[in-house]
Amino acid sequence: MPLSVPSTPAVLKALPRALSLAAAAVAAATASLLLISAVVSNSHHAASSSSPQLPPSASASTTAALAPAPAPDHPGPDHHPHPPPPPVPPCPPNATHDVPCHEPPSGERHCPPRPPPPPPPHHPPKDPPPHPPPPPPHCRVPPPPGYRPPPPWPARRDRARYANVDLPLVPPVKVAGGQEQDPVRRRGEWLVFTEGVRDYVEQLERVVPLRGGVVRTALDFGCGVASFGDYLLNYGILTMSIAPRNRLGPQVQLALERGLPAMIGALVAHRLPYPSRSFDMVHCADCLVPWTAHDGLYMLEIDRLLQPGGYWVFSRPPVNWKSTYNISNEATRDMQDNQLAMDDMLNKLHWTKVSEDGTISVWRKPSCHLHCDQEANAKRLGLPPLCTGEDPDSAWYANISMCMTCIPRAEPFNGCAGGAMEKWPKRLGAVPPRIASGEMKWLSIQRYKHDTLIWEKRVNFYLTYLKYLSNGTFRNVMDMSAGFGGFAAAMSKHPVWVMNVVPANTTENTLGVIYERGLIGTYTDWCEAFSTYPRTYDLIHGNGIFSSHIHKCGIIDILVEMDRILRPGGAVIVRDRADVVLKVKKDADRLQWHSRVVDTENGPLDPEKLLIVDNSLPLPGS
Repeated sequence: MPLSVPSTPAVLKALPRALSLAAAAVAAATASLLLISAVVSNSHHAASSSSPQLPPSASASTTAALAPAPAPDHPGPDHHPHPPPPPVPPCPPNATHDVPCHEPPSGERHCPPRPPPPPPPHHPPKDPPPHPPPPPPHCRVPPPPGYRPPPPWPARRDRARYANVDLPLVPPVKVAGGQEQDPVRRRGEWLVFTEGVRDYVEQLERVVPLRGGVVRTALDFGCGVASFGDYLLNYGILTMSIAPRNRLGPQVQLALERGLPAMIGALVAHRLPYPSRSFDMVHCADCLVPWTAHDGLYMLEIDRLLQPGGYWVFSRPPVNWKSTYNISNEATRDMQDNQLAMDDMLNKLHWTKVSEDGTISVWRKPSCHLHCDQEANAKRLGLPPLCTGEDPDSAWYANISMCMTCIPRAEPFNGCAGGAMEKWPKRLGAVPPRIASGEMKWLSIQRYKHDTLIWEKRVNFYLTYLKYLSNGTFRNVMDMSAGFGGFAAAMSKHPVWVMNVVPANTTENTLGVIYERGLIGTYTDWCEAFSTYPRTYDLIHGNGIFSSHIHKCGIIDILVEMDRILRPGGAVIVRDRADVVLKVKKDADRLQWHSRVVDTENGPLDPEKLLIVDNSLPLPGS
């Protein structure tokens, strides 16, 4: 049957109805798209309101470049997907103040290094061991009941939450004039600290140039709750306060809770983990160190640590044996003998007594060791033998040497140790004497200056994520691989202090340069525990630390230690190769850290990436 073709008038008559139906369909589709767009926009707004805004460089290009390939929808018969590793469980409640490697009563650090992980075999063994050794246990140190983050700086220097620290309290320590050095009062939920050393420091100021930038770095033995270091901040002096973990209580924990530099440490057989010529002043107020024991071994260590021309401040016994005390004559004679022995030792070290007033004795180390060129003359005068053939900056599990560390000569600078140190704050921007004198032959002035500029740029970029640097939320900062101290120098404009850590056994030992910049730091091995209490750092920065340790210990080993020392709500910045950062991200998720991978300041083509951790955000589902 032939097909019937509708007439033109019929077609025209039906056309408006068809167009009307099409228009209705388009309108419905448009409304649906607008509704979907509104939902996506709302969800994006909700996500962005709970996390810092990404900068332009942290764009989809980063995610596209770094996101792993999606799993196939229908895995084949040979595909065996591995389940994600489980979250790291919490440690038992009695581990809330766990401090590995420092078990009392001994103040000595003892932490056997973890054996390195075995390299992966090229071919699986034909007969694998029936019972492979289990991996080391990992757990997250829990906060104590009632823990809350400390208040912002500077309010935290005057008070700390009672629930945050491991009590009993540190007993007050007496100093000159019977004044309490560390008065601590409990008021409700707070421990309140007062300026208990004001008169003592002002008395010391009369004989030591605390003002004007001559003294910038100080070391305080038996620090109590770091009231001495706290008051020295008024003079622009940065103090490393150290105390052992012992029956006196959590002195170092209280100091760090206040936002003051401190770490666990004690004078024992090993050198303290600082380079030679580190501190402008070393202080001991009744610190219970037997300075005259072992033929003056500990005084030789102080001599190693002091800068040329640095000050040694010692108060209480044995200096005060001349004062009137209700003690036996025998005890008086013992203190007299101890002081005479100390004076004899310091005279042999060519130190000069600056002052002895009441219970305070002040000595000064010489600026140059001219006698170090005359070994025979030193022996004739009964001086300690001179240290030869050893690195004076080596201080990680290195024994204290029964010899005197000589100040290196620098003939082109007509002085010792590369020339005179600049006063603070000029010291921060000046070329350190170790570099200027050529003492560090592998480090040029140009490389050092270039490094400083790089870190200025990097830290300015970090401010995109670290919104709270200027309001005191972050106070205690750690740089896990400090290099030349460029990160800390760039951070100095903010109300923070930085613990600059130089990994032990590094081929480029730069910690001496860091101290000559007027900054402080220490050595450590990141396959071991750091010498501090849990929850003592607000911000941790790690540059290349995982790629440099990935063959020494596992990524999760380092992350668990970082989690131990990071306070709840703290932040982390990991900077490393893109492949390493992705591995760190995978393990960081096991710790339930809020983290994301973003580009560096150099954009998506930079082979390095950043892992930004902001634990102040609520956990998913909480």
